[in-house]
Amino acid sequence: MTYHASDEMAEDKLRIVDVETSILTGRITKIEKDHPRGIKYTIEGFATDRRTRVGTVGRFTATGKYRIITTY
Repeated sequence: MTYHASDEMAEDKLRIVDVETSILTGRITKIEKDHPRGIKYTIEGFATDRRTRVGTVGRFTATGKYRIITTY
């Protein structure tokens, strides 16, 4: 997770478990293939309370890990 994503997460009063849950139970809503740094994925789901909508934008790194760029 980038520092920017951590800051956005804190600003929205989200916990890491909320972001993880939204990724694991959400769905990909957008794929940007033409970004210069690589393919970006927008995933939208719900936090652990199952009411709060959480969105993330991220991409896979060269090592195959998924890096979260921002949350909302």
